[in-house]
Amino acid sequence: MLEIMSPAPQTGKTGPYPVADPRAAFVLALGRALHGAGEPSNRLEELLEDVAERLGLTAQFFVTPTSILAAFGPEDRQRTHMIRAKPASTNLGKLARLDRVVVKVLRGDLDAEQALAALNALTGPAPLRPPVALIGGYALASACSARVLGGGWREILTAAGIGAIIGLIAAMASKRETVQRLFEPLAAFTAAVLLALAAKATGGMSATVATLASLIVLMPGMSLTNAITELTTGHLSAGTARLMLAFMVFLGMGFGVALGTQLVHVTLGQVPTAEPQPLAAWTIWPAVVLVSASFSILLSAARRDFGWILLACLAGFIASRSAANLLGPELGMFVGAFAVGILASLVARRFDQPSALIEVPGTLVLVPGSIGFRSITAMLENQVVSGLETAFRVLLIAMSLVAGLLMANLVLPRPRRL
Repeated sequence: MLEIMSPAPQTGKTGPYPVADPRAAFVLALGRALHGAGEPSNRLEELLEDVAERLGLTAQFFVTPTSILAAFGPEDRQRTHMIRAKPASTNLGKLARLDRVVVKVLRGDLDAEQALAALNALTGPAPLRPPVALIGGYALASACSARVLGGGWREILTAAGIGAIIGLIAAMASKRETVQRLFEPLAAFTAAVLLALAAKATGGMSATVATLASLIVLMPGMSLTNAITELTTGHLSAGTARLMLAFMVFLGMGFGVALGTQLVHVTLGQVPTAEPQPLAAWTIWPAVVLVSASFSILLSAARRDFGWILLACLAGFIASRSAANLLGPELGMFVGAFAVGILASLVARRFDQPSALIEVPGTLVLVPGSIGFRSITAMLENQVVSGLETAFRVLLIAMSLVAGLLMANLVLPRPRRL
């Protein structure tokens, strides 16, 4: 929408000319910032509509993983804007900062110009995470995932080492676009080669557990879950695009692992395997705590929010594991997602925190990324029937997660915020 204003006397111009409405400028800037922080398309559209309504704007929005279309004004006199964007991973620290601005606008504490100034102060160039923190986050997540997947000390130490090297590649990819485009296949290839060398040196280990744990951070399980959510809520274009993006990541990782495994097999011969030696049952709990710490690093969360992330991970893990023992894995995931969704709404209402602080890490503990990777690798090994069965199971589990989150929002709706 444009506001027609007379020119200032010192300009020497005559007649009215259009000046951008600060309300529309704020909504556009907010949309770009939230998209860059990894907000899903369905949630982003709803939030922008709420903010525009609060500011007195007539507006419509269409969001995909790569673009934002915003139209302001009545349909016969709309002014349309398009923002080209790139798919982004979730940045909890940025989402929490943006949430504070959004809440003040929705409560009427800030007008459009004040909110735009506050937003501009928050959306400057983000400081890059130190390479040491990134490497440590990858290593910690891989090591803890190896324990959760049932690995022993060999698998845990191997996954930690490979995860650290993948973190180093991630640090390089953040500075070089050419490396970033090939990040997942390159990381998967590196993991497969290093795993084979480690198995040769140690006399064998569980290749499945070590590979999945090493690559767990790269699995697009959250993207897959968001895609199913968008499709379920009627955002068909965004959901289809995000679903294909997840599939391409799985395919690239599967190709990288297959290429690395074949290279080692041709040059070094058969790689020995062995069943993992189980650890004491109590070791699962330190692993869940440490994986929460790795999520805090990889999701760029503020230090003060670690407690919320730990609470979310524990809630999702305990609820899903307990229900899976009684109802099976699919319904277990439904119960886990329902518990995370209820907890997210309670925290947002009672403690005035963004629900994303609970929902994102709590869901990450549950997402079926490792199963999706197994489906792709099975197909690459010509096990088509097994691959299709596993792929169907992935979709069923993802649907269980989405149903649990939607049911939680129905029982206890989230407040109007992130």
